[in-house]
Amino acid sequence: MRTRRAPIWAAMLAGSGLVALAQAGPVAAQDGRTVVPLDSGWRFFDGDAPDAARPDFADAAWEQVSVPHTWNRVGYYHHDLGGTNRAETVDKRQGVGWYRLHFAAPKDAAGKRQWLEFDAASRVAQVWLNGQYLGEHRGGFSRFRFDATAAMTASGDNVLVVRVDNTQPRAGSPTADVLPLSGDFFVHGGLYRPVRLVTTAPLHIDLADAGGPGVRATTVAASAQEAVIEVAVRVANDGAKAAKAQVRVSLVDREGREAASAMIPAYTPAGKTSEISAKLTVANPHLWQGTADPYLYDLKVQLSGAQGQLPGAEGQLSDATSQPYGIRTMAFDPARGFLLNGQPYRLRGVGYHQDRDGKGWAISRADVEEDVATMREMGANSIRLTHYQHGQDIHDLADRAGIVVWDEIPLVSTWTLGAKKDPDPALVANAKAQLTELVRQNQNHAASAIWSIANEVDFGNSLPAFLFGGADGREVDPLPLLGELQKTAKALDPSRPTALATCCEARAFGNDIEIPTTAVAADLGGANRYFGWYFGKAGDLGPHLDGLRAKRPQQPLAVTEYGAGGALTMHTDNVLGGPADSRGAAQPEEYESYIHETALAQLDARPWLYATWLWNSFDFATTVRTEGDAQDINTKGLVAYDHKTRKDAWYFYKANWNPAPMVHITSKRYVDRAYPVTDVRVYSNAATTDLLLNGRSLGVKSDCPQMICVWSGVRLDEGTNALVARGTHAGGTVEDSASWTLAPETARHFVIDAGTLLAARSEGRVLGSDNWFEGGLTASLDKPADFGKPSVPTAISGTTDRGALATYRSGTFSYRVPVADGRYKVTLWFATDAGQKVGTFDVMSGRKVLLRKFQPAIPASGAVAEARAFTLKAKGELALDFVSGTTDARVAMIEIERLR
Repeated sequence: MRTRRAPIWAAMLAGSGLVALAQAGPVAAQDGRTVVPLDSGWRFFDGDAPDAARPDFADAAWEQVSVPHTWNRVGYYHHDLGGTNRAETVDKRQGVGWYRLHFAAPKDAAGKRQWLEFDAASRVAQVWLNGQYLGEHRGGFSRFRFDATAAMTASGDNVLVVRVDNTQPRAGSPTADVLPLSGDFFVHGGLYRPVRLVTTAPLHIDLADAGGPGVRATTVAASAQEAVIEVAVRVANDGAKAAKAQVRVSLVDREGREAASAMIPAYTPAGKTSEISAKLTVANPHLWQGTADPYLYDLKVQLSGAQGQLPGAEGQLSDATSQPYGIRTMAFDPARGFLLNGQPYRLRGVGYHQDRDGKGWAISRADVEEDVATMREMGANSIRLTHYQHGQDIHDLADRAGIVVWDEIPLVSTWTLGAKKDPDPALVANAKAQLTELVRQNQNHAASAIWSIANEVDFGNSLPAFLFGGADGREVDPLPLLGELQKTAKALDPSRPTALATCCEARAFGNDIEIPTTAVAADLGGANRYFGWYFGKAGDLGPHLDGLRAKRPQQPLAVTEYGAGGALTMHTDNVLGGPADSRGAAQPEEYESYIHETALAQLDARPWLYATWLWNSFDFATTVRTEGDAQDINTKGLVAYDHKTRKDAWYFYKANWNPAPMVHITSKRYVDRAYPVTDVRVYSNAATTDLLLNGRSLGVKSDCPQMICVWSGVRLDEGTNALVARGTHAGGTVEDSASWTLAPETARHFVIDAGTLLAARSEGRVLGSDNWFEGGLTASLDKPADFGKPSVPTAISGTTDRGALATYRSGTFSYRVPVADGRYKVTLWFATDAGQKVGTFDVMSGRKVLLRKFQPAIPASGAVAEARAFTLKAKGELALDFVSGTTDARVAMIEIERLR
């Protein structure tokens, strides 16, 4: 294994994309450039229509749509919380769709150049204008443009036709060489970002710059006293004669004052593009300081023709752009972490997918603004834009909010199809093209800090079947492709570091698993690690990171994913009661919070991490999962698929990351309580926090670790339990409330579903998950299934509570159940199947022997349940001790009923 020295990587400053090109609504004109949004009047056909490119094709029967548009709707919950998608409204079809639009040419089109600009089309787009084929774009995430001048009708009707294809790549398919080939997210189809007609003069700032603005700026030095900015401007001359021109570059502050400027002559032959360089020196610059002060200048570029080169007087303006621009330096150090303008700046962030319930990928700028506000309120100051290039809206908003961004291309998990061991040259070219577009379109953003060249390409021959058919990746080496992408990124933008996210290095796989070391292929390291969810224990994360750092002490390291699923309608009484089911149903909201609480403590203890990005900000669509209380949704979001319903873990981060005083009672959605005694947990960053139950105080707490205040052993009232958490701070008080119900029957007779994190459903009563235990292991009679599928249930005779009897606790273990003083009927339930070897064990209650050398019934076939009942006296708690004998002790369900 080779190691590389990782210097402190200084990253460039930047602004954003063209303002005129980002506007929607009426025609936008900007100094010789006219932008017409093409958003309404479209016709759409959901399928293939081979003759639809003809201008006279009859499309009156096609669906009328507006753009942005996608036909896909994917993912829904089995409840009414968090989303409106339903099984009957879902559309998962991947394939061909057609769009047609009639529009009139701009009034001043004569003698001008016409460009059709698409912010994205998924995943392959072919474009015709008036029957003339303009070209194809392969890649579903980036902006692209076609020169439509020759095909444009200056007067009268113009017919724009776009064929899109989001077919899932397979060997021989039309998308086989278009990334991503796989991934745990759904690739929606359509014109899901805006489309525009851009009109320019023949001499203009280049629009054929891989979808970029034709202007590139890099801060080469910045301090409180001075900043130096290098600017490159691409000048395109589509006229018939060579052109002499002047390029004026200026930086203007918020008050309209010019902070720096430069004038550079430009000579561009006919039909050519030239690149002009300028240098701006800014005295006493106002730096972009992240969320504390995201100050932006305007970087203005004006292109003027010399006398005789353009119609009119000397110096007539031919084209101009203006871009918000932030002056800053960024660096990454293996010991000090991330440095913004030379100072340590801990990046606390989230992963982000661009889809939402009811809209798919066809989201609006207002939707993105809402998402950014949600992330900022939580306290995030960074976003990992996964697992593909995101649009200009999120980049513009990140600039303005001071959010540091990780940008990424869609090289996810696989890069070959079928039995091939090397990627096709066309796929390599596509990866480079998508990386080029990512860089060119976003390198002027102050927020953009990192170019990520891959995500989880280190599965080796452990590649999960759910991702891509279970292909054996043993001989598929990712390093040659990663090396090509590394060289491409450094050639495009040497000022920013590259990175990639790994899944598998240093994890404990079997002896037959070969994991390539890919972290060495990029400047920065990033680890996707799900301890306590897919593997290991929650407390293993920190030591694992220490091990990665020890292997490459000179490479800055971040955690790029961590988390767990969280179902809104599933709840547990004890997060350690049984295993979470990352591939099935058992994904209670409280367990998601537990994983994040445990992880954050370990991450905060390691300040050398340059960033942490949790997974994920919002639930998102994927067709490889049937889990939690959802279908085709990855439930790891801290906010539901509607992007509004916030889970408990979101409030945990708000309490820790946002200094604004707040309190939040957890488990609010667990309304019908299973037990008369429970712990109450409150996230609070207030100075002191009081908890009231039905108006009576349960005590005041302060200085709670990790902002988690816990009132243990709270005895609930029969009926309604109104909880109020009241936090007191210097400016006043903040409150939160919850209402729980304890049914009178449950208060007298409750049931412990042993060996499970998520209690089974029972007819006519509420069961609680395993609780008040010490020791033992958990197991199930049900058979495990493949990833994303629920376990296969085992039929159990002798009970109406099959689900509860299927799980059990085994070994030597005990229960100490808090109860009021009195007499209780305790019923112990056991279940075994014919394939198990079950010997004898003892059950005690303190010194009282309940069962001596007890052996549960072993059926000849199938599984069977049986019960043993006892009357016990209790004073404050019930004691049950299970002692292994010739075999491990076990219990599947415990019923506790108070006797009158």
